[in-house]
Amino acid sequence: MPLVPPIRQRPKRGALPNPDHFNRSHFSNPTHLLPANMTKPFTIRPPFSPSSSTSPLPSPAWLAGTWHVTHSTLPMWKSARNVTITYEPLPPLANQPPQLLDTVAYQPLHGDKRKTIRGVDTASADGRAWDWRGKGWLKIASSRWEVLGWGECEGGRWAVTYFQKSLFSPAGIDVYERGEVGEGVVRGVREALGGMEEGGVGRLVEEMVEVRRD
Repeated sequence: MPLVPPIRQRPKRGALPNPDHFNRSHFSNPTHLLPANMTKPFTIRPPFSPSSSTSPLPSPAWLAGTWHVTHSTLPMWKSARNVTITYEPLPPLANQPPQLLDTVAYQPLHGDKRKTIRGVDTASADGRAWDWRGKGWLKIASSRWEVLGWGECEGGRWAVTYFQKSLFSPAGIDVYERGEVGEGVVRGVREALGGMEEGGVGRLVEEMVEVRRD
């Protein structure tokens, strides 16, 4: 989730995402990688890639739970630690796309107070991305993010997200981890993203730093 998000008009409601977009497969036409602790190659796709049944997104159920942000290009996280993002699938509504309750929590580098930012993610009509809208005083704000890669390995799960440029924050990349996926996955992600030109991803990777975690 990009922070702080831009102020935009509420997204138009269109056709619902094809259920085939959400399953446990990985993306097609990506960069293929095989870290040492994985038995099958995982894949990273460029941002803005079209969605189809052959290049699906992880399901809301797969995303559900708490993730640690281990690496990021977002300037805000350079002065933060213990950054987590928790996704909670919301009860489905008739004729509405899937939604997730999105809670970001973090602590400043030199303080113990835990801060939170809450919003709701709504699957885009084409099933490729998520549209975030803030809750509370951030209700007027919105932004868009998408999953570029995701997978499982010995010890945990990982995901890479790309968030588009907003009025308040630059375009960027986050690497998520649940469990312990190891440095091999991070190195593979860096290598794959470094060769991409779409969305300035290759340049962004040069700005990626490790987020402190106690």
